[in-house]
Amino acid sequence: MDSALLTKAKSLGFSDRQLASLTGRTEDQIRQLRQEAGLAPAYRLVDTCAAEFEAYTPYYYSTYDRGDDEVRRSERRKVLILGGGPNRIGQGIEFDYCCVHASFALKEDGFETIMVNSNPETVSTDYDTSDKLYFEPLTLEDVLHIYEREQCWGAIAQFGGQTPLNLALGLQRNGVNIIGTSPQNIEVAEDRKLFAAMLHRLNIPQPPNGIATNESEALEVSLRLGYPVLVRPSFVLGGRAMQIVYSDAELRHYMRFAVEASPERPVLVDKFLEDATEVDVDCIADVGLFDDPARGTIVVGGVLEHIEYAGVHSGDAAMVLPPHTLSESVLQTIRGYTQAMARELKVAGLMNVQYAVKDETVYVLEVNPRASRTVPFVSKAIGVPLAKLAAKVMAGRTLESLGFTREIHPTYWAVKESVFPFNRFHGQDILLSPEMRSTGEVMGLDADLGVAYAKSQMAANAPLPTSGRVFISVSDAHKREVAEVARNFVALGFDLVATGGTAEVLESAGLKVLRIFKLQEGRPNAVDLLKNNEIQLVVNTPSGATPRADEVKIRTTAVYTGIPIMTTLSGAKAALLGIRALKQQGYSVKPLQEYH
Repeated sequence: MDSALLTKAKSLGFSDRQLASLTGRTEDQIRQLRQEAGLAPAYRLVDTCAAEFEAYTPYYYSTYDRGDDEVRRSERRKVLILGGGPNRIGQGIEFDYCCVHASFALKEDGFETIMVNSNPETVSTDYDTSDKLYFEPLTLEDVLHIYEREQCWGAIAQFGGQTPLNLALGLQRNGVNIIGTSPQNIEVAEDRKLFAAMLHRLNIPQPPNGIATNESEALEVSLRLGYPVLVRPSFVLGGRAMQIVYSDAELRHYMRFAVEASPERPVLVDKFLEDATEVDVDCIADVGLFDDPARGTIVVGGVLEHIEYAGVHSGDAAMVLPPHTLSESVLQTIRGYTQAMARELKVAGLMNVQYAVKDETVYVLEVNPRASRTVPFVSKAIGVPLAKLAAKVMAGRTLESLGFTREIHPTYWAVKESVFPFNRFHGQDILLSPEMRSTGEVMGLDADLGVAYAKSQMAANAPLPTSGRVFISVSDAHKREVAEVARNFVALGFDLVATGGTAEVLESAGLKVLRIFKLQEGRPNAVDLLKNNEIQLVVNTPSGATPRADEVKIRTTAVYTGIPIMTTLSGAKAALLGIRALKQQGYSVKPLQEYH
């Protein structure tokens, strides 16, 4: 590997990492070879005027072709902001919102902002969002080049989600000043053993769990914990390959086909708390700015209660702010745990915590000392730009100097609902799981919780009906509770439709039901009635971990015909709340500014 070959390889687009793999070296060794040969990329301006006029927009790409470097120098203090990279289904745009707000906030404080991102379809890569935009991949090599070329004062890795966070330690090792919560403390939250040790020190409970590096270890941990368990690879984005497992056979299949487990990439196995209420908390802190962790301010931005039970990814779950069923003692516990962990992790900037509440006990599921998917929603709900404030904190400002030191308790309800792409993917089941599948989210605001929920459904999916027929088909596990839900629908003037097993349960509770055939039994069945617009709402909970084909057909037909469908009883109860409110008082519309 002489310098001529290295020069040719770089001009052909090979990364240091690829070259390291091909030559049996490390990425650091290739970088050193490159530096010795004086090889570094030049940056050219993207011609946004198609050569008709001279382009002035500072929008750069790198090249190893010889020629002028077109980067414009300036003497201002520079902060590099790492974006989230290309988006896919199951990866929220919310991180992009945080990056854009960081850029706006730091500009206000006199910094020159430099954005690194490679997603053409997003706001952070608009060339007028930051002072300079580098349209480059988020790799160690590319980010280091830009940081060194621009002689930056600091870099923000907390706002782009897991992608830039995975680079933080490598960047720091190479002399990059990562501002905000230190990469070492972020590692404590992400490393299972370090995290468990921290919780033990603080006396905070978490669900029983274990780590497996192969199939037999996974079976051993699951036997100790008892099914169901939640399994997931470490360091994942959007809950990818996370699954709730109910048996040895399912676990074997998961370990063989879903993930590649190794000592470097262990699989995390948690006891799954069935029917627990999940809670998301976003907070902002400036503790990391002080040498003494007892100093500094921690403010809870918002406590969001999930409408679906635990087990649905927080990016997919419907949520309510403020919480609507949690007791005051549980909320005090949640705030206490959040404060304790923010101090322990010396947070400077944002932190998100996910809790599960079961039988009045609060368990910590995970902690992310970074921006989260719920930050934009919470910011809009409380009227405080949390990402902007966090960016200023990371650059050295205290919360006191920014005038934000107390939690805001809204006097109205804000409901978050997720938007899904299911109508684009024919035959794809719509059931929600720990793996994120949404492509966006909406907000419903109102002084009444039912109306706020109804507004969120109008915006995200099909609006809730106020009359007509409800088709109900639930699994055996939910048959105890279903009669009460059905009775409430009847009280609101709906007619009930059901197949064999569910119909029997409802009839034995004294309710009048129109019985129809199951799909394999004949016609008319639920799919026929949905296509004929003879059903206005569907309540269908899955029968097990592997859904039956007829269930999938009913759920997908509901999506294609625009009929609202609830796949959990908690969702059905929320729908009842919304329908009752709409029938009793209707709804009115106010702009967001009026709420604040």
